[in-house]
Amino acid sequence: MSGRLDVVGLGPGREGLVTPEASAVLAAADALYGYGPYLDRVPPREGQARHPSDNRVELDRARAALVAAGAARVAMVSGGDPGVFAMAAAVCEAVEQGPAAWRAIEIVIHPGITAMLALAARVGAPLGHDFCAISLSDNLKPWPLVERRLAAAAQVGFAMALYNPISRARPWQLGAGLDVLRAHLPGETPVIFGRAVAREDEEIRVTTLAEADPAGADMATCILIGTAETRVIPRPGLPPLVYTPRRAPA
Repeated sequence: MSGRLDVVGLGPGREGLVTPEASAVLAAADALYGYGPYLDRVPPREGQARHPSDNRVELDRARAALVAAGAARVAMVSGGDPGVFAMAAAVCEAVEQGPAAWRAIEIVIHPGITAMLALAARVGAPLGHDFCAISLSDNLKPWPLVERRLAAAAQVGFAMALYNPISRARPWQLGAGLDVLRAHLPGETPVIFGRAVAREDEEIRVTTLAEADPAGADMATCILIGTAETRVIPRPGLPPLVYTPRRAPA
């Protein structure tokens, strides 16, 4: 078996933030697979098949695309960067678990701008020093592990990007996660809520850890947590600049 599967990152939402390489691959594909709302962001092309699916069936979606890749030019669409809490890992997992023939398929992963980088760029440089990304979803890992990772990141001085902060099925995790961070970080630590970054309905709010309200987030929100060194620079008539100095404290 031969073939090729392209896994394509669409970036955070704005058309201009999709790489030229990604756009060319999507335009040339015979078939597109992906979460329905992400596929809606790809301009339609006559004769191109589209296979939308729900956001909780990543492995099934990856398997279907791998089957199709043996006979057609297939692209898997992913929001942001496909390697950050997204479809590249699902494709790799499907290949590992699947038939031996799938290992002969060429897998090409095309990077995109992930939400934490898009949000950081909108406010300054809050990820300017060491940082990490943590998903608050406990669908694929136990919640106590999430709490331990949050505490460890705060204790060693990492800035953090929090993905998948809240949903209808798990409305309490963000509040619990913020409480974990409050036990290890000063109340004045900057926190940035970024909803629908780089889209028409973008909303960005800079607050503090003490004042951060979980009600201000949904599944379209990425949250950046600063460190004890992160600074907020007020600017008259302009949004503040938030940055974490590159020089570590002594």
